[in-house]
Amino acid sequence: MEKAIFGAGCFWGVEAAFAAIPGVVKAMAGYCGGKVQNPSYEDVCSGNSGHAEVVEITFDPRQVSYEQLLTQFWSCHNPTQINRQGPDIGAQYRSVIFTTTGAQKTIAESSRQAVDKSGRFDRPVATIIEDAATFWPAEEYHQRYFEKRGIAPNCHL
Repeated sequence: MEKAIFGAGCFWGVEAAFAAIPGVVKAMAGYCGGKVQNPSYEDVCSGNSGHAEVVEITFDPRQVSYEQLLTQFWSCHNPTQINRQGPDIGAQYRSVIFTTTGAQKTIAESSRQAVDKSGRFDRPVATIIEDAATFWPAEEYHQRYFEKRGIAPNCHL
C-alpha cells in the first residue's frame, strides 16, 4: 500500500471523490502543512495553524496508479484558484499536493506542468507541491461526511 495526500478545497467532497476509485483502500479527511501539533477544525479554520484541509489516500498501486489519482485531483477542483475553492475562502482550502516520496514529487511536478500547458484552464495552475508533513486526521464527524448523512457529495465538486 502507498499513501497520497491532496488538498483541493473542502475535504468532504474530495474524500468522497477519491473513496469511489477502485484501488483506494481508505480516504481520510485531515490536516497537513501547518505549524500546530494535533490541530482541531477550529484551529485550521482560524487561519492561524497554517494547515490545509486534505485527504490522505491509502491505495493499492497494483490497482490504481499515482498518476490516476492525480487525474482525479485535477478533475475535482479548480487548481487555478489561490486559497479558495468555490465559496470556501482561506488558506486551508488551497490547492496542494503533499508528496510522500521522491517519485511522487517528480510525477506530481510533471503532471502539474502538463495540466498547466494543456489549455484546459484559462489561468495558470496555482497548485503547490510540497514534501508531506505530518498528517493529522480530522475529527470523526468529518470522516465520510456525506455517506454518514445519506446525501450526495455536493461541495465545490
